[in-house]
Amino acid sequence: MAEKPSIVEREEQPYVALKAKVAMNGIGAFADRTPEVFGWLAARNVEPVGEVFFKYDVVDMENGLVMEIGLPVEEPQTGEQEIVAGVLPAGRYASVTHFGHPDGLMDATRDLLAWADEEGLEWDVDGDTWGCRLEVYKSDPIDTPDMNEWETELLFRLRS
Repeated sequence: MAEKPSIVEREEQPYVALKAKVAMNGIGAFADRTPEVFGWLAARNVEPVGEVFFKYDVVDMENGLVMEIGLPVEEPQTGEQEIVAGVLPAGRYASVTHFGHPDGLMDATRDLLAWADEEGLEWDVDGDTWGCRLEVYKSDPIDTPDMNEWETELLFRLRS
């Protein structure tokens, strides 16, 4: 189940992440590496300032997804080893919040894309490469172990 989509304004946000090219069926195994990002931050005494997100840089269903598992931070960082540092861009984003199991995110994404098309909105995308396409996991698995009760926000940057 998802809320009605909307347009939101976001400020730029520094973050750190693991980045990889994964097949659709490899997203779960990649997601299991989320503790590595928390560990990297903890080793440097840096606190995250928001929820875990997946950032999809390239969405190519046949050849793989280039994605990041990230956490927002207060100040820009310098990545090292497998950790990359970046800044999520400011701007207008199409947004929808999905309530339920992450398996339902494909339908929520499809609905968000259809809504944006009906509204005449243009995505910040060049071919398969997105300016910023996020899944923000608002539910902490420790506090909400039942994935059917999770809250996830989709945020796709719109062309300026």
